[in-house]
Amino acid sequence: MIILRYTALGVLFGVILSKSEVISWYRIQEMFLFDSIHMYGIIGTAVILGALGIVVLKKLNVKSIHGNDLYLTPKEMEIPRLLIGGTIFGLGWSFTGACPGPLYALLGYGVGVVIVILLSAVLGAFVYGLLKNKLPH
Repeated sequence: MIILRYTALGVLFGVILSKSEVISWYRIQEMFLFDSIHMYGIIGTAVILGALGIVVLKKLNVKSIHGNDLYLTPKEMEIPRLLIGGTIFGLGWSFTGACPGPLYALLGYGVGVVIVILLSAVLGAFVYGLLKNKLPH
């Protein structure tokens, strides 16, 4: 039964991505060419809402579904690592015209070529898993 809830949430998320034009290659191109604020507005709104959501969860002392305390582990800001990872992510995003989140929405929308991007993303995650212990973290 829980799989139906997750599927419904996924479908709802896909509809929101579609209706907000986040999955549009045209909108992504506009963003990377600095021609429109559309995508920056959506991303900025998501960051603000996410931060506010975390504040609300902390204030209300919300527990996980298993009754555990929710907490965020602080991480060190290693600038070179973040710059390299962000650059790789941004290049992948600009080359494919798709962020990892909307890939499934694009597939559901009937854009079959996105299978190549999805398989590449899975392959990249697999290779990372193989090399993880040899990489600086």
